[in-house]
Amino acid sequence: MIRPQQKQTKQLMDMRNAIKVGDEVITIGGVKGTIVSVNDDSVILETSSQKTRLEFVKNAIASNVKAAKVTENKQEDKKKIMKKNRNWFIAQT
Repeated sequence: MIRPQQKQTKQLMDMRNAIKVGDEVITIGGVKGTIVSVNDDSVILETSSQKTRLEFVKNAIASNVKAAKVTENKQEDKKKIMKKNRNWFIAQT
């Protein structure tokens, strides 16, 4: 594997290992749900208002929606701070 692909694979493994109860996830098949139980190699998702529960292996998790939202908010905050600092610097010169 080339370096960027190794980095992406490691990030995906870290995300899957960091999953905890209450996280909102999407599987590789497109199933959205909330984690209600985590085992060593599997998770149980609750997928609807009728509390349908499905068991998936951790490798079937494609993304953690809750973690992605937090990361996105942090990036937006950084952009706002950079813009504010840039405007201050321009005003000072």
